[in-house]
Amino acid sequence: RLRLHDGKLIKDRRYHLRTYPNCFVAKELTDWLIDHKEAPDRETGIRLMQKLMDHYIIHHVCDEHSDYKDAKLLYRFRKDDGTFPLSKDVKVFMRGQSLYEKLVSVEESILKVREENSVKYQRAFLGCEMIDWLVQEGEVENRKEAVELGRALLEHGIIQHVSNRHHFFDSDILYQFWINFRRRRRLTELLNENSSRALSESPDSPFCLRKLNPDPGNTSFLSVQTNKEIKIVSAVRRSSITSLAGSSNPYFSTTPTLVFPPVAECNPKSVLKRPVTNEELLSPGAPYIKKTLTIVGDAVGWGFVVRGGRPCHIQAVDPGGPAAAAGMKVCQFVFSVNGMYVLHLDYQTISSLIMTGPRTLVMEVMEAIE
Repeated sequence: RLRLHDGKLIKDRRYHLRTYPNCFVAKELTDWLIDHKEAPDRETGIRLMQKLMDHYIIHHVCDEHSDYKDAKLLYRFRKDDGTFPLSKDVKVFMRGQSLYEKLVSVEESILKVREENSVKYQRAFLGCEMIDWLVQEGEVENRKEAVELGRALLEHGIIQHVSNRHHFFDSDILYQFWINFRRRRRLTELLNENSSRALSESPDSPFCLRKLNPDPGNTSFLSVQTNKEIKIVSAVRRSSITSLAGSSNPYFSTTPTLVFPPVAECNPKSVLKRPVTNEELLSPGAPYIKKTLTIVGDAVGWGFVVRGGRPCHIQAVDPGGPAAAAGMKVCQFVFSVNGMYVLHLDYQTISSLIMTGPRTLVMEVMEAIE
């Protein structure tokens, strides 16, 4: 966006006696992407811009087109017209980026290469050191507020315990920034989200918040593992909710769906080792961590199965689906759906909430700390 401003591709433009501020012409931008080697061809350039539209970064100036057209149409960055959605997730991400930039730019930074159990970790720090620094720099008013900030950063995948065993605490436990915010970004990396590359294993990726399936060759739904209790459900992709309801319509709906119809090979036994109550999940000091997942449904669904009730849990996840890409795992408990608290609901109600909601699904889940 800033490069386009500098190159005067973004400017006030007049069309049909009306002036549209800070916009660009789609066709000119596609040319620019190719000229500046941000895209190898027009088709890739269009796909890249469509990604930005899908993630509410750019839009048509009159919102008359939901897709990006390589034509003389005017589009605009939402950041330039104040319509960029500053959700809680985005605010936490931007706060994490701001703190990271501040930490790496100071002398004697607490971010260092540190070693634990003979393993070296980049951009690592002690929890108590981070809290000292946050209070000292005036980023927070007290240590309690600092712990809350650290927990929010961890739940959003920006920092993590080096071996992913603990939540964030005011102690000498070792944590690290999971994202290198200074790594050079290339737009084409956005197209790798659903590729065979496991970005979750590449912490230097600026897009690693969206974790990927490490085994893309397997397109079946798997529960925890393929053992004698939990079997592979099916090698088919997700079907429609009409099929789930027993409809005779053999064609899948264009509406994103959660699951597919049960098949004979499916073992319905719960993946949970034991029942868990809401009181146990919410009790102080409980060994559970809350995470926020943003899942963008594809043409055939979100790719996960919800079961149980009060609380509901994730029974299965399609390794090649959007939910897996967002970091969803089996045995997580569903805390909220699109901002609505749902621990007290059954899986049919939660499924209905998801099915009737937007294609971009924001879920808070709770998972056990190993």
